[in-house]
Amino acid sequence: MDAVATASELNKSGSGGSERSDDSGGGGGGIFEYSGWVYHLGVNSIGHEYCHLRFLFIRGKYVAMYKRDPHENPGIIACATAGEARGWMEAFDQAKQQAELELSKGISARDKLNNMENEINLEGHRPRVRRYAHGLRKLIRIGQGPEKLLRQSSKLSRTDGFEGDGGDAVEAHQWKCIFTLAGIRIFEDVSDHKNGKTVLAKSVGVIDATADTVFEVILSTDQQKRYEWDTLICDLELVDSYDGHYDVVYGTYDSKYLSRWHSKQDFVFSRQWFRGQDGTYTILQCPAIHKKKPPIHGYRRAKVNPSSWEIRNLNTSVPSNSPRCLVTHTLEINTSSWCRWKNHQSSKFQRSIPHALLFQVAGLKEYIAANPALHHENATTVVHSKISDASISSAECEDEMQDEFYDAITADSSTSDEESDDDQKLVMQEPRVKLKNISWAITTLALKRTAAPDLSEELDPHVTPITIPSDLHCSLWKGKDDNDTNCWASPSGKGFMIRGKNYLKDSSKVVGGDPLLKLVGVDWLTVDKSVDRIALHPKCLVQSEAGKKLPFILVINLQVPAKPNYSLVLYYAADRPINKNSLLAKFVGGSDAFRDSRFKLIPSIVEGYWMVKRAVGTKACLLGKAVTCKYFRQDNFLEIDVDIGSSSVARSVIGLVLGYVTSLVVDLAILIEAKEEPELPEYILGTVRLNRLKLESAVPLED
Repeated sequence: MDAVATASELNKSGSGGSERSDDSGGGGGGIFEYSGWVYHLGVNSIGHEYCHLRFLFIRGKYVAMYKRDPHENPGIIACATAGEARGWMEAFDQAKQQAELELSKGISARDKLNNMENEINLEGHRPRVRRYAHGLRKLIRIGQGPEKLLRQSSKLSRTDGFEGDGGDAVEAHQWKCIFTLAGIRIFEDVSDHKNGKTVLAKSVGVIDATADTVFEVILSTDQQKRYEWDTLICDLELVDSYDGHYDVVYGTYDSKYLSRWHSKQDFVFSRQWFRGQDGTYTILQCPAIHKKKPPIHGYRRAKVNPSSWEIRNLNTSVPSNSPRCLVTHTLEINTSSWCRWKNHQSSKFQRSIPHALLFQVAGLKEYIAANPALHHENATTVVHSKISDASISSAECEDEMQDEFYDAITADSSTSDEESDDDQKLVMQEPRVKLKNISWAITTLALKRTAAPDLSEELDPHVTPITIPSDLHCSLWKGKDDNDTNCWASPSGKGFMIRGKNYLKDSSKVVGGDPLLKLVGVDWLTVDKSVDRIALHPKCLVQSEAGKKLPFILVINLQVPAKPNYSLVLYYAADRPINKNSLLAKFVGGSDAFRDSRFKLIPSIVEGYWMVKRAVGTKACLLGKAVTCKYFRQDNFLEIDVDIGSSSVARSVIGLVLGYVTSLVVDLAILIEAKEEPELPEYILGTVRLNRLKLESAVPLED
């Protein structure tokens, strides 16, 4: 049992799993149960090891894994002794034998699914148990090691339709196709460039394979495989890796792309990757320095062009069931050489490294087309659940983030209400249906419309609005115009795309309107360690005399991991009490699980380095799914403490953002995700614009 290992060497004080037999099911013997904390060990698809603490639950033949204890018994770690580890192995073996027995009798997974809710009862802590019923055959592979358990397909089941929607924020780039060759398109960003020294270009192609497959091919350092599609790189060697989503590689270039005066060049670059909740991979590649690879005599150390890969699954028809993905490779190129090639098809540029990088997508496309094993790998089959057609059509089902790729901060937020549990990680799970009948025509028309939801019912219409003070004191000052720096502003919602009135029918999105709540202040603080419940601090805006008189305040405490740590605290005020029958009231007074499933943030880098834009993205993110959020409701406020450091990917992305923060203009929109017909169209709770913050301007939080 490599997938579940003893924790005795890491924590000697914990207790083991608990075993019990439930006789409530009637009939002969009871249903066997075993649960407790374990360490989940394994090796991901690119050879990186990981170790996660997880709560494992076995009931009968079903196995579920959680980030938190569903029975609310924190601090217990399993397998402190060899006997406890043996108990887990016996529990897995019994579950495996029961699954094999039922399969041998010809009982299908769908037949057993109908009784799933009766067989698994987590005493009210996991009401959405049907999502753990899939994949009996996956369980039988449990004895074959963690690789078989963890190599889950990330793709969504396909439906008739088009490629899907774009981001949830309006992009600043203006892409123009300037060349097509070998089934790929070459684009240039024709928006206004301020420095003029480099141009942003990208190559785009459709590849007949899953995003998983293409991702693994790109990251592979196997020389023989690389030779079959990459015309530029001779050798590629993994130098170091961190956290399972970041590594450093060393390589050499093929001499035919180099001048005769520098026939040997090598390079070192870092690769950082993450995977969105919609299955899209993003890979960022930047030049790097590493002590293990100093300059070598006879080689000239080249500076790698900063570049990024985006690999996104495309919708395909159910009858063909052929996986496809859209691959985009973006990179910086010297303006002068690019213009010569674009205008005159310069042969000199065609023998250059940037040209070879641009046409790597074409090499990938041909390589995968010539290898049927890659073309058909992990072909998706549609899985029908017992959920009614009506309920499926009114929501989207998303593929869960696999632990080996961590939980990305840039994410699609289309999680169905039936799948609103916050911290589950399934050991065996089949892909689910994603119904999204959308066309680019609908999306384009949606861009031209403005959302006009009726916000009068969210706040109590029978109470006269108060005048919200404009002079509330906070550490970060409000800017007067776009030329001000190290300040905040409250933009309209026109830069964001939100779910329209007919979203459940046609997946159409519309331009956001004005926010419901008013941003009244922003604190930019430095702290020794992350601080929760900051609204209780005596010098906080909420505790001021003016703050206590406000009907309602939403406090968003974004905890930024760094050295030192920072807290960006946003205060949003309502001019009336919340309507008790509104979606906002349901969110404010709801459970943490409900809040996690609805609390959505849309990021947008308005101005800044393109690599940061790629890292942050424009997709909406359910923060409760991506990072740990804590909720504190008291008096006239709700505070949400967002621990960005709880996700290694989010921590890495925020590190990149902080490196360029003085040149960034960042817009954020906060929403409660609408999932039911009466909740549509969506509305924006609040917005904020952070204009070129200075790290040194953060004010220490006094005790």
